[in-house]
Amino acid sequence: MSEHTHDHDHHDADIPHVSLKEYLTGFVLAVILTVIPFWLVMGGVFESSATTVMVILGFALVQIVVHMVFFLHMNFHSEGGWNMLALIFTLILVFITLAGSLWVMHNLNVNMMPGMMD
Repeated sequence: MSEHTHDHDHHDADIPHVSLKEYLTGFVLAVILTVIPFWLVMGGVFESSATTVMVILGFALVQIVVHMVFFLHMNFHSEGGWNMLALIFTLILVFITLAGSLWVMHNLNVNMMPGMMD
């Protein structure tokens, strides 16, 4: 028989310890960040549709960060900085997606409904 002793306690050092409270906090924030943009559109809170779009995109960005922190457990300290690199990559992809979506919607509005410009 081998005389090696294996200490398996070190494997849990890098795993984030989360509680039900943190998951519920993330869930409540996600619901709030979903309901507010819905209310902004359905209630016609802003006169300008451009203002409404920018506010909704702001809420979308905040909701993505909430999902990353509370559900994916990404922070700046775990996994030797790899989470920071993943965060930067995700933010770049979100920017490209949001900017591309706005560009496509603007071009569709200009080219298919020219009389409907604000």
